[in-house]
Amino acid sequence: MNEILDKIAQCVEFGKINKTSPYPPNMKDQDGADELAKRALEEGVKPDEILENALIPAMANVGNKFSKKEIYVPQMLMAAKAMNSAMMHLKPFFLSGETKRKGKFIIGTVSGDLHDIGKNLVAMMIEGGGWEVIDLGVDVGAEKFLKAMDEHPDAIVGLSALLTTTMENMKKIVTAIKEKYSASKILVGGAPVTREYCEKIGADFYSPDPQGAVNYLKQLAS
Repeated sequence: MNEILDKIAQCVEFGKINKTSPYPPNMKDQDGADELAKRALEEGVKPDEILENALIPAMANVGNKFSKKEIYVPQMLMAAKAMNSAMMHLKPFFLSGETKRKGKFIIGTVSGDLHDIGKNLVAMMIEGGGWEVIDLGVDVGAEKFLKAMDEHPDAIVGLSALLTTTMENMKKIVTAIKEKYSASKILVGGAPVTREYCEKIGADFYSPDPQGAVNYLKQLAS
């Protein structure tokens, strides 16, 4: 069993999506995360074992490498695609309630901002960390965040902004959420955002990279 989990983890870490995927070149014509996750389930490996012992450690390695600038956005996106191809086989078990997730995470890029690569990377890393992600997309205002919070009151919220001009909207959204859900935890991030700004607007956590957000959520769930 450990062998197939190790293989899935390797596929995710190096971005091997499926057998036909040409990337990475040294794994050409080998089964990818897609086929291996399907086979693991068929062989009786439990979905939460695949998540806990293959996907989560692999995505943690990817996040740590990205933090150290050993890999860049393209490699992270390939790893996330490989992780998603394995997750497709696990999702029915999560939806049925047979396998539990660590919690819910609502994420969106704030109103006025259409950038989504950073948000997408954080969403993928957090999903790979065992959380259910509710992705609201880009240009999301306070009303849409609050509606999602009404539907998932126990969720943690992540706000992304890539423009200095939209940071003011981030502040407004944090204020609106805290007024209605004072106990909620809000994470903020994006190129112009700093730890000082996070504290100034009353958010709970800032990370310059996706792995920091994953680590913070891990602490909250423990």
